[in-house]
Amino acid sequence: GFSISIYDVTSRSIYLRWPKFSGAFTYRITATAVNTVGHSLQAHFSGITFTGTLTSLIPNTVYVIQAEAIDMNGIILAETQIMQSTAPDIPVIDQAYSKLSNSITVEWRAVSGATSYLLSAQDGDSCIETIVTNSPGTVMGLKPATSYRITIRSINAGGKSQPSRSRKAKTVLAAPVLSVSSPSCDSIAVSWKAVYMAAGFSVSLMRSDGLGRMLKQNTTNTSFVFTNLDPGTLYTIKAYAWNANGLPGDDFTYNQRTSPQAPVDVQVVFNSGALRAVVSWMPAEGALTYTVTASSGLLKLKCNTSSASCVVLPLQCGSEYSVFVTAHNDAGSSKPTDAVSLKTIPCAPGNISIEEDEPGNLLVSWSSVNFGHYYVVFVKSDDGLEVHCNTSHTQCRFQSDCGFTYFISVFAYNKAGQSPLGDVFNYTTAPCCPSDFHAVLVTSDTVEVTWAPVRGAELYETKAAEGSSAVLCNDTATACTLSALRCNTLYNITVYSFSEARGSNTSCTSKYVETAPCSPEIKNISKEALSVFTVHWQSSNEEATYTVTARGEAGLWHCTSSGNFCTLVNLPCGSAFSVSAIARSPIGQSLPSYSVPLETAPCCPNDLTLTQVTQSVTNISWSAGMGAQTYVTVLESSKGWAKCHTLQTYCLLGCIACGTTYTVSLRAISETGLTSSCTYQGYSSSACCPFGVKQYRIGNNGIRVYWRASAEAKSYNTDLRGSKGNFTCTPSSGRSYCDITEIPCGDVYTVVVSPVTDKEPKLTFCPKKIYS
Repeated sequence: GFSISIYDVTSRSIYLRWPKFSGAFTYRITATAVNTVGHSLQAHFSGITFTGTLTSLIPNTVYVIQAEAIDMNGIILAETQIMQSTAPDIPVIDQAYSKLSNSITVEWRAVSGATSYLLSAQDGDSCIETIVTNSPGTVMGLKPATSYRITIRSINAGGKSQPSRSRKAKTVLAAPVLSVSSPSCDSIAVSWKAVYMAAGFSVSLMRSDGLGRMLKQNTTNTSFVFTNLDPGTLYTIKAYAWNANGLPGDDFTYNQRTSPQAPVDVQVVFNSGALRAVVSWMPAEGALTYTVTASSGLLKLKCNTSSASCVVLPLQCGSEYSVFVTAHNDAGSSKPTDAVSLKTIPCAPGNISIEEDEPGNLLVSWSSVNFGHYYVVFVKSDDGLEVHCNTSHTQCRFQSDCGFTYFISVFAYNKAGQSPLGDVFNYTTAPCCPSDFHAVLVTSDTVEVTWAPVRGAELYETKAAEGSSAVLCNDTATACTLSALRCNTLYNITVYSFSEARGSNTSCTSKYVETAPCSPEIKNISKEALSVFTVHWQSSNEEATYTVTARGEAGLWHCTSSGNFCTLVNLPCGSAFSVSAIARSPIGQSLPSYSVPLETAPCCPNDLTLTQVTQSVTNISWSAGMGAQTYVTVLESSKGWAKCHTLQTYCLLGCIACGTTYTVSLRAISETGLTSSCTYQGYSSSACCPFGVKQYRIGNNGIRVYWRASAEAKSYNTDLRGSKGNFTCTPSSGRSYCDITEIPCGDVYTVVVSPVTDKEPKLTFCPKKIYS
């Protein structure tokens, strides 16, 4: 727990410290040189002392240092040792001097074992130190014109030696800090602030390229101007101050170029198309950049460049500019060159107006412009044809055609060139009129008008005027249909052309067109005979011929008249017709009138047949009659009549008296109630059947049939029919019985007695009897 440490070392001393050790009465320190025989040093310290110094040591020597803690009985309680080298020997300064205002240089003889040296410069309370490795060494960061006490200490791994004997040294004067400028192209002005302790100043100037001679000036002032120098040339300026003893201080070097001369041979080339100017000049010596200034009133345009030309833009038309060039370098600017006058092209003329003061003539006028010597107006039509007018006035006249769009531009000219393109105006003349249009009557109230397209027309208006009324049709096509015209009327028709830019051309010519006759109005149709009808109508055109047409499934029937009626003949029965009338004139044909229905009476059936079904019932049938929907048949005699109304083509009539002659009539009735009365050949009913028929057996194979005859019948037939045979007996006229023999026995027979007629077949409706 006992140790020792070193807290400082010099060339001949080592400074020690140790901790208190319990029980120690004294401490013994022994230093033994490692490489030197017989050199040893011992020192004793009391028990209450914990630091000590070993002196009279050999510089730059390694020692073994042993420390022992000893009690009051002389017994060593603890011991420890370390090794430590002494610092090198103290250096001796040979000389100290100042060459710069902020440093002092020191020279000394080298010290054995020193690895570096500590230089110190002390000025009152301030001290500046620096470590160097060998002689000479320089202390930096000092104040100009100041006295310092200089010392030096040697250093090795063990520590630093004691300071050497001091030397006094004083820093030289500070260099003047120059402010340099070139107020003109052949002069350089140098100025500086006063330097502490300075008695005077020396300023010299020489071209940096070494040409020419050096100019030098000694002065006690703080400024000086070098004149008669070369323009745009780089010069090196050097200045220093000296003290009262004439000792120079630090010098200050500065490179300064004289400002350039103004450029010469300035040329201005104007580009009228781009409204810019190319300015060129001969390069000036020493100029780094150039500024071209073009001024016109309060407006200034500048262009900076490092070459010998520059483009100034954008220039304004109709202006006069003063152009001058200034050269620049890091020293300043030259005087501007003499101004060169530049007149630009005139501006595009404004307030352009275009008038068509009379058809076929355009008047173009405009306002005059600055620097405009003369004007050229270009007029180009949309078909590519271009004309122009050259004048010193402010208006021009041009011929124009209908339906063209003219593009008009006005340029002003002077020696600089042509003005920029201003607004391009277009003027569209009124569209041309359709020169030859055709009007074709389509119907009595419709006229179709066609024409060839005309130049400049975007829309056409066709107008049909009659009195105070008019019908209009607007379309982009070259055809128009005028409908809803009044028939039998004379119209004045005009086709106008329109364009959006110019409106309507109202000078177009017209044509008169008459519409077709009006449609006649059928008033009534009267029936003159079975197939003859007269049609009456009302008309307003005395020059028209009227044709009436009856149209139906049966065909077409016509009649023609120039009056107000005509007769249709031979119209078939049972037919429906639609009757209409039209009017024709040299102008055209009217629309058909409204149709009036006409129906002829139904046709009578061609064939009629009567068949007696029973003694009192007769079946009557007939062929269908054209146009008939129902039929009424009537059988009439002195004894009475029978009637039947039916939809069919047959009918059963009852209550027919036998042996009676009837008249036969039939009425065919149409769906609308028209009736045709038809008469046919008379009809006689059959004789009456006998009554009271009785049968009597005659032997084993015979029969007698007995009856009572009716008043109308005179002869009767007796028919006997069975499975084994049929038998007939016709007695003499007037007899009321009949015998039939040779009848096979064992059979069942049907017995019928009927009157004899001249018609075939025999009557089958008389009563039947059964005989077994």
